[in-house]
Amino acid sequence: MNPAAAPFPVVAIETASETVGVAVQTPAGVQAEFALTGRRRHVETLTPALEHVLAQVGLTPADVGAVAVDVGPGLFTGLRVGVATAKALAQSLRIGVLAATSLDILTAGAGRAGHRGLVLACVDARRAEVFAAVRELDADGNVVAEPVGPALFAPADLVVALAELGGAPVLAAGDGALRYRAVLEVLPAIEVGAPALSFPPPVALLDLALRRLEAGESPVEPGWVVPLYMREADATSNFARAERT
Repeated sequence: MNPAAAPFPVVAIETASETVGVAVQTPAGVQAEFALTGRRRHVETLTPALEHVLAQVGLTPADVGAVAVDVGPGLFTGLRVGVATAKALAQSLRIGVLAATSLDILTAGAGRAGHRGLVLACVDARRAEVFAAVRELDADGNVVAEPVGPALFAPADLVVALAELGGAPVLAAGDGALRYRAVLEVLPAIEVGAPALSFPPPVALLDLALRRLEAGESPVEPGWVVPLYMREADATSNFARAERT
């Protein structure tokens, strides 16, 4: 089921992974999406991508009525760029922000692609770890259960958690699933999704935002929005280790 169009243009900003993505929907329901992956050029790419996508549907940044942004977990630099851009746009236009996690967006992306049942959202956390959660989607693609809550896992520990699901089929989405495919697919019930599900799709973030607006949720003030890192940055942890030696 597709969400209804909001009474104002909504733009979605996705930078939690190596992919930089933007999606927009007009009040008439016209959508446009842009995604560039594999280059880690978040700073250079995001603003031109935003202006380009808006232009494709006849809008300017000043026309936007709400901003949705992926707050993580994911790449620290990418998250900072995306969240800072969303907040700056919202502050300049005096509009609100809708925040969603990369795990929520991956799950929504799997649902948008037609998957039903269990979805493993799995983001590469580097350091041989992943951020992951398992949600169950009903016939309408809505989340109805969370058998494995969001957490930081070593891939082998994630397999142990998945083995406790009783052998039910699980679709694995995200760059963490692709990176650790060989580890995850030791369990016959795990199927790693197509490359199109290797990053949180900007249009899935847009769908989430529109559904939440349709349900009556109000965007929050930009100052309330912060990245969700789920652990300290590499530089911070390296500094702490150096101080202990």
